[in-house]
Amino acid sequence: MHFVEAKGILTGRAGMQGMNVYRGCSHGCIYCDSRSRCYQFTHPFEDIEVKQNAPALLAQALRARRKPCMIGTGSMSDPYMPCEETLGLTRRCLEIIRQYGFGATVITKSDRVLRDIDLLEAINSETKSVVQMTLTTWDDGLCRILEPNVCTTRRRLEVLARLRGRGIPAVVWLTPILPFINDTEENILPILHACADVGVRGIICFDMGMTLREGNREYYYAALERHFPGLKERYIERFGNAYHVPSPNSRALMGMFREFCTARGILHDPEECFAYLAELPDRSPQLSLFDPPR
Repeated sequence: MHFVEAKGILTGRAGMQGMNVYRGCSHGCIYCDSRSRCYQFTHPFEDIEVKQNAPALLAQALRARRKPCMIGTGSMSDPYMPCEETLGLTRRCLEIIRQYGFGATVITKSDRVLRDIDLLEAINSETKSVVQMTLTTWDDGLCRILEPNVCTTRRRLEVLARLRGRGIPAVVWLTPILPFINDTEENILPILHACADVGVRGIICFDMGMTLREGNREYYYAALERHFPGLKERYIERFGNAYHVPSPNSRALMGMFREFCTARGILHDPEECFAYLAELPDRSPQLSLFDPPR
């Protein structure tokens, strides 16, 4: 872990601004796209870069904005890695988001998000907060191989249930799905049923498959050699150096996914999910014709 003074903190479009308090990750997920060389890391991925001035930059940016919007974090690096327990930068940023009347959404695989459930509940009561949780693998033994340094799918579902119990909306990322590993109905369907039981608002799944490019491909293939002997060669033979690596079962699994979500009223078109995440409800007091002038 090392500390830097960042020059800026927010990026994105008008309806949704994103930030990453940390850069790099210690979760060790074997498929992580953030390892790709296109992101131009100048330090080892596990050597977490901490933007120690992130709260100050965020406060400065939000003070300057006339209209509140949703502020998201976690798209590149999980905001609830172990270092957050001592540093508390994510919580401080959430406090600032609440202070200035903005909405918040976090993407995480960690149960550490429960530390901030009180704050997320308060933001949601005043503006809007959404917790986005990645779920890929129903079998906990396989989950510990694919996502070794983070809590299991069962624990993440417990987290989602507690968040929903406090009225905090949830969206699940059902991605990536790894060809020849977890791309089966036996894996996907229990996750979908668990999401429905918890009451998630949406499930984001672009396709049943994954992406591989320079940087994360090498890391992923090394993991395949350790845990799934012979599978690396199968990938190379079938996919070569392709960026998009679809499951051979993609069509059937996507059909099942869409049918399931449609029947239960769960948002599942990615654009609809992103529109929901970016939408900040207008909670300003509404004047009645019978209200006295102010």
